[in-house]
This record gives sequence, structure tokens and C-alpha cells, in this order.
Amino acid sequence: MESLPVVILCGGLGARLREETEFRPKPMVEIGGRPLLWHIMKIYAHYGHADFILCLGYKAEVIKGYFLNYEAMNDDFSLQLGLPNSIQFHGNQLERGWRVTLADTGLQAQTGARVKRIEKYVTADSFMLTYGDGVADINIDELVHFHERHGKIGTVTGVRPPSRFGELMTDSESVVGFSEKPQTSQGFINGGFFVFHRRFFEYLSADDGCVMEETPLERLARDGELMMYSHTGFWQCMDTPRDLQRLQEIWQVGTAPWRVWDRGH
Repeated sequence: MESLPVVILCGGLGARLREETEFRPKPMVEIGGRPLLWHIMKIYAHYGHADFILCLGYKAEVIKGYFLNYEAMNDDFSLQLGLPNSIQFHGNQLERGWRVTLADTGLQAQTGARVKRIEKYVTADSFMLTYGDGVADINIDELVHFHERHGKIGTVTGVRPPSRFGELMTDSESVVGFSEKPQTSQGFINGGFFVFHRRFFEYLSADDGCVMEETPLERLARDGELMMYSHTGFWQCMDTPRDLQRLQEIWQVGTAPWRVWDRGH
């Protein structure tokens, strides 16, 4: 399967996790000693998609520093003082070959604006997109195959967790409405893990106030160009301290369903 670029939204304030996010962006909050962002990237890389574009905003310097120093922090190395270019890394870490573009998309920008502002880095006809705060045992191969088969501009992954997120109104697999904050929800909700044809950029604006989950996705649904991939397995976002505690507990007992990189496809 052709490798697709993976855009990850990493710029929000993470206000509900203020104790964790006062000094670092939410995707850098750790599960099992690794940032949640790393877990998300490992899911995609397991399926052969290792070209990442990170939309940075709040505390962008923390994520930049993490990747600039990634090998030094995760590998043994030798160096010769006075020769700064003589560093020899001894590790054979599995993340070798990841390509990570770190794009500062602004402190105040909403999700749609952030995606629009990285358009210049997406050179492929299609790309994947997700949030920097959610993991799942999703089969990325099946998601991409589903997207390619229906031929529409967009695919959103629908999941069925607690009802505090946006409900997807569907007619079979076609999304006919996109309601981001309903009072009650009994159906599928937006679980991230999108796939888009690059024509989706035409629905977006670089203005700070462009919220992807409002006008752009609502228009896409009205135009009959948004389909839903149903994921009935594990999905969990990290929106509140309780969410974070649950993810940490699942990881600690060794049952993390999203740890697909330690299993076969």
C-alpha cells in the first residue's frame, strides 16, 4: 500500500488537563513513559505510514525539542568533546526512518486553520489526519482501503464511546450531517482517524477561526463527500484527568489494545 502523509493536530491548550498541560502541550503528556503523540505515531508507522506533519501551537517548543533531541534521549551514544559533529549513536531504535515535519500553525488557530496552513507540506493526492490526544486499535490498512473504495473526498472514523462528543448522522456509511456538540448522543461519534483527498483543503480557510468540525465538515457532508468508517473496537481520547488515568492503568497492566506495533497486522 502506498504510504500516505499523516497530519496530527497538536496545537490545542488542553484546558481540561491543566495540571498536566501547564508546562507541556497535551500530546506530550506521557503514557508509560512516552508521550501520547509517540503512541499515535507508532500506530500509523506500524502500517507503513511514517511521514508525519505535526500542527503545532501551544508550547510548540516542547514538541520541537523532543524530536530534535530524540535520538540522544533514546539511544546510547559516543561523542568527542570539541568535535560537535562526531556523535555516534549506538541504538537501533524502531523509529528509524520516520520523517517528521514540525509546523508552527499559530497559538490561537482553530483546527481547520491549522490544517489549511500545512497544505504546502502535503504533496500527495491524499493524506490522513487525526488528533494528538486519542488512540485506538484501528486497522489503518482497512481504513485506507475503505476510503479508496468509496472515492469521496473524506472519511471520518466513527466510534461509540461516552456521549460528550460530536454525533455523526449517517445514512448507511454516508455522513449526512455533522453535529459536533449535541446534547445527547446515541450513535457514532467523531473518533478522528480521518482520510482526505487533498481537495478537502478547498473547504478550509487559514483564518484563525476556521473550526474544521463545523462549517468545513458540515459542507462536506451536505455535498455527499464524507463517508464514515465504523470502528467498533477500542478507542479512547485523553480529554480529562479520568481519561488519562484510564490510559495509564491500561498500559501499566500490559493490556493496551492500541499497542498494535507489538502484534501482527
